Amino acid sequence: MADALRTLYGALMVLLGVASIFGNLLLLLVLLLNKELRSDTLGLTLSSTLSDLALGLSTIPFGAYNSLAWPSCCPSEGAFCQGSGFIFLLLQTSSIHSLTWTTVNKFTELCFALSYSSVWTAGRRRAVLVLVWFFCLATASLPLLGFGSYVYSESRFLCCLSFTPDNRYFVLLWMSTGIVAPIVTMCSLYGYIVYVAHKQARRGTFMCNELHCYYVPANNYLRSSIVMVTTSACLLVCWLPFVSVCLYETFSGHQSPAVTSALSTWLVLSSAALNPWITCMTQTRYRAAVRQSLTMLMLMCSRTPLESRPQSSSLHLDTANHISTTTMTTAATRPPSSSKTPTAP
Repeated sequence: MADALRTLYGALMVLLGVASIFGNLLLLLVLLLNKELRSDTLGLTLSSTLSDLALGLSTIPFGAYNSLAWPSCCPSEGAFCQGSGFIFLLLQTSSIHSLTWTTVNKFTELCFALSYSSVWTAGRRRAVLVLVWFFCLATASLPLLGFGSYVYSESRFLCCLSFTPDNRYFVLLWMSTGIVAPIVTMCSLYGYIVYVAHKQARRGTFMCNELHCYYVPANNYLRSSIVMVTTSACLLVCWLPFVSVCLYETFSGHQSPAVTSALSTWLVLSSAALNPWITCMTQTRYRAAVRQSLTMLMLMCSRTPLESRPQSSSLHLDTANHISTTTMTTAATRPPSSSKTPTAP
């Protein structure tokens, strides 16, 4: 790759890392400050957010440094490269699987509302979260045990899976169960939800509670459809080039052009930066929570001890004036005491 393209790739990786860190920290802050957003899928949301944040703190800076400094990276057999490849595979798989199970939960809540509470119990949600991380840890550990391998890719500037014909079985296993199946599941569920929302939007509907029924306008369904279509489009744009390039290299035995490999890797890493922004900016309750949280932070940062001290002193002065005024008023309205004067005999 030419020096100019390598520098451009490094700059894009730096911007991507900043966006990923800032976006995921913002989402964590919003969840911390707004208790109404802590729904039943809080564990899965935190799993996806922390995975994306860890990618922004580990894998993305590593790729940016390698592309900008152009060092002779550590050998592929070294512990550092093997650990870096393990973290990359683990975090990518956990992020997309956490998003998938969040989508399944949302689909059940919308389409099977009456049986939702019995299907998604607290114990089952915890079991799903544990199974997701067990699957991701087991998958990322297989190359360390000899089934597949991690190598340093000079075209991607990262330690990742070796996409060669020798490792085609593991690559096919990871691609099918770790990437393609979750993406197909999410897009299919989102498509069905959008279809149902479109039908409801044409006729509207009434929602009832224990007090009364109220009409839900069509715009509410259309907003939800926009959120799901945007999420599906981002998933396909980020992952399809990477999957195509990796499968081509694995089954053909030829290396893709360096620009193609680098661009597909940058796109797949950009999902770590796009996921929190999609969540925060395309849902009404999250947008309102973001504005409220930013306003609270601005007020907390602008308030200084010097500003708060006169307020407290003025409060004491007002209290003292009120007490003294009350005392004077009481003394003024008190009837004079009758004193008996002695009479002369």
